[in-house]
Amino acid sequence: MYDPHRCFTIRRVVPEGRAGVTLVLDGDLEAKPGQFVMVWLPGIEERPFAVVSERPLMLSVQVVGPFTRALASRREGERLWVRGPYGRGFALRGRRHLLIGGGSGIASLALLAEKALAQGDEVRVALGARTAEALLLVGHLKTLGCELLLATEDGSAGVKGTVIEAVQPLLAGRWPEQAYACGPRPMLRAAIREARRCGIPCQVSLEEVMKCGLGVCGHCHCGGWLVCQDGPVFEAGEVEALLEVEEALGPLPRG
Repeated sequence: MYDPHRCFTIRRVVPEGRAGVTLVLDGDLEAKPGQFVMVWLPGIEERPFAVVSERPLMLSVQVVGPFTRALASRREGERLWVRGPYGRGFALRGRRHLLIGGGSGIASLALLAEKALAQGDEVRVALGARTAEALLLVGHLKTLGCELLLATEDGSAGVKGTVIEAVQPLLAGRWPEQAYACGPRPMLRAAIREARRCGIPCQVSLEEVMKCGLGVCGHCHCGGWLVCQDGPVFEAGEVEALLEVEEALGPLPRG
């Protein structure tokens, strides 16, 4: 019987403050920036995770519930199962890129930064979180050679305030040729508004809970899309109206 899952062994567990861990696995997996894989722990559950890096495959785990707690507790030498990658990823455009990540959203942008730097582009990455200990992948992005801009609500790292406030001077000065964002819905709405106001094209990745990744179960239905298949990456103009409606009326019913 065909099994779409591939077994990986955890080579290294990298702590990410109090936010979680990054798992470095023992094999490669080719993916486009912004795509995700389904990670399965037999007897527990299966959940989607962004591909942080392809060679070797890396996954960042922010602990938010039982499954992520179980995954983050895995040790070096233990195994997990992966299928994918799935979804529509980011499209690199231009030569100056501004990546805006909030919370675990930076995981969806890390591979994009890696690909852009590999082709000689300029990359600036803005990371936002409530506290310094909630920032993910700072070490990995520094290793890649990204220019980092950190923002924390309590001022414990970088500038005090939101990540959107931190990037406003860059957008207003029209430094980036393209902006890319992933994070909580309020952050995405603010990123789209600010990029539009400054005339900067923007792509965003919607974070949704996905059950199958194949467009079958309908769990990630959002507006007129199945995020696992039609996204998770969208042009800002495609989802701006949807996000505005959500802000006014609350989250739309999911599948």
